[in-house]
Amino acid sequence: MSLTEVVDSTSAVTETPLTAEEILARARALAPRLRERAEDMENERQLPADVVELLRGTGVFRMALPKAWGGPELDAMQQTEVIEALAIGDASAAWCAMIGMDTPIYAGFLAENVARRLLADPDVVTAGAIMPMGRAERVPGGYRVTGQWHFGSGITHSTWVVGGVLVTRGGELEPGPAGAPGNWRIIVAPVEDFEIQDTWYTTGLAGSGSRDYRTENLYVPEEYTFSFAAPRVTGATATSDAVLRNMPGVPLGVARAAIDHVRQMAATRVDRATGTPWSENYRVQTTIAQAEMDLSAARYAVYGSLREQWEILEAGDVPTPDEQVATVLARVGAFRTARSVVASLFDLVATAAVYRPSALDRWLRDLNTMCQHVIAQDQVIQSAGAHLLGGVPHNAYSVGVVH
Repeated sequence: MSLTEVVDSTSAVTETPLTAEEILARARALAPRLRERAEDMENERQLPADVVELLRGTGVFRMALPKAWGGPELDAMQQTEVIEALAIGDASAAWCAMIGMDTPIYAGFLAENVARRLLADPDVVTAGAIMPMGRAERVPGGYRVTGQWHFGSGITHSTWVVGGVLVTRGGELEPGPAGAPGNWRIIVAPVEDFEIQDTWYTTGLAGSGSRDYRTENLYVPEEYTFSFAAPRVTGATATSDAVLRNMPGVPLGVARAAIDHVRQMAATRVDRATGTPWSENYRVQTTIAQAEMDLSAARYAVYGSLREQWEILEAGDVPTPDEQVATVLARVGAFRTARSVVASLFDLVATAAVYRPSALDRWLRDLNTMCQHVIAQDQVIQSAGAHLLGGVPHNAYSVGVVH
């Protein structure tokens, strides 16, 4: 489908909006089916078409669609809860849901007529990487874009693709804000405008289909580009980090699934050497309790900090550095804590955990892979500390600083 064909489609959303409770209930009901399909997703290295349709049926891709446009407009806490529920079923499916539902958020930074074209289908999926891996040369009416981007999660079933670019004029980088590498913008274009490269051979999150994609000399109209520094809307979704808020739902859900799995195992398992039931084994008891304690602390940090930040932003106020950083550190903590929890359970189960298909093996590989995401790296923690102390963040975007 060409850009012209996409933008000429209608944008009416006429069906009765789903509620947050209905979407969450559908996500929870779908989780066992996603668990059953986990090996298929991993083997295909992308979400099968029927799994995409199952996700679409939950309403997850329209979660952020404004109520004024016929959508449910879930807040960050509700979105995270839905992603967490899906992740209990499968990490790759939840990851693609978390990425794919960002279309209404991106639309909030575009002119309304363009936003409605993007959202002609309320369940539309958008994929892509927003970091500036491409170049956009200014031309009359827009840009000529060339670049190659990594980690296009869900791009195999997307309609739209975003890509971060640095703007050039006459081949030279345009200046950006002080300390920035240049003028950073995000382009939006139909998936057909990109060459998708089959690069996604990984240890974890294999089913997410997070392939590389590239384009050369692609014309993108000015109105199909935006800056996170210039939102059209107001409120909590008008911030640059709005697309990051529900990310912790994936690791939290995976860790929850792993704990439940081992607790169920412990109900019938007996230690071979001593004949002691696992339910009476000191090491098992301690490991399970420690896992519950760690996950509970991480989960409450995520939801508590999200709620406080959301209320501040919806009131039209600006979070203090401490209030802003709270969500950042809770996000990183969720990824790292989940990996630690699942690693401890993997060690507890010992050799039985290494045979494929082992759910614990897959969960640990999924978490190891997602913890390599830039948002869970030390540079984000440094950026949080710098934001608190008035220093220079290495990753300013991760702490919501965009000019």
